[in-house]
Amino acid sequence: MKKFVSLLLAAVLLCGAVFAMASCTQKDDALDKAYNKYLEEVKAPTDSSLATLTVATSPDFAPMEFVDLAKKGDAQYVGFDILLANYLAKEMNKKLVIKPMSFDACMAAVQSGNVDLAISGFSWTAERAENFLISDYYVAGENETEQVLITTKAKAGTLKTVSDYAGLKVGAQGGSLQQFLVTEQLVPAGAEMVKMDYLNDLVTALNNGQIDALAVAKGSGDAFIAANAGKLDFAGYKFEINDEKYKNNVILLNKNSTDLLVEVNAALAKAFAADYYTGWYEACQIYSEIKTIDELGYDDDGKKITE
Repeated sequence: MKKFVSLLLAAVLLCGAVFAMASCTQKDDALDKAYNKYLEEVKAPTDSSLATLTVATSPDFAPMEFVDLAKKGDAQYVGFDILLANYLAKEMNKKLVIKPMSFDACMAAVQSGNVDLAISGFSWTAERAENFLISDYYVAGENETEQVLITTKAKAGTLKTVSDYAGLKVGAQGGSLQQFLVTEQLVPAGAEMVKMDYLNDLVTALNNGQIDALAVAKGSGDAFIAANAGKLDFAGYKFEINDEKYKNNVILLNKNSTDLLVEVNAALAKAFAADYYTGWYEACQIYSEIKTIDELGYDDDGKKITE
């Protein structure tokens, strides 16, 4: 069985913890086949003579983007958004370069022009719409459909209402939709916001009792609960989402990248029409061990059982 681990990649992520996975036996290969099947279909070209598509991502957000410690280089970054980045690069006939960094740093890199795109489970917000060009949305399973809180097993199910968070410390990733939701819905009720750059640091803080709950997208909550079996669970509160724009993911581009935005949106429309997203998301759930092959109806070769 693969194990999810937090580690410091000082040279890569400026000492930030990342959500990662390490293979224990070759028997685990069956779990990767569904993901690898889709990756081979969309893999970006590797010809060094091609122009590059540089993508910033924060790989601590399974099943969207995370690290497979059994791999090296850009190949170690896996997940739904990595499949999407490969797909976009292939559609544009460009070589893909992944730039791992914190969630906040992804946005700063786009604004400064140091990367072409930021693909890291971003939601639409009014502030982002002011500062970036924002792509058409893409659908990553239930990842953004629900915004929730996770807590320790002992407190699970006891934090169901806004008033339950009075006097409690609630964590959220800096610059995220969840930070906005905590500030808007829980802080006025007496909760204290605790912001950190990396989700893994927030999970550690939750396990250590430094915070009482952590705001996450539902898909990410599934991943952290699976990775901390017996320790964490859903708190029982779901954020009210009144704007449909918050319920899907978008790609962030520099305000000057209008031509690139046209290419990105054309590729997204093609992917949506071809119904790629469902298979990608399920494969990434399997790869990150949020769900099993049997639960999602795949065979040992990573193919969907359709009977």
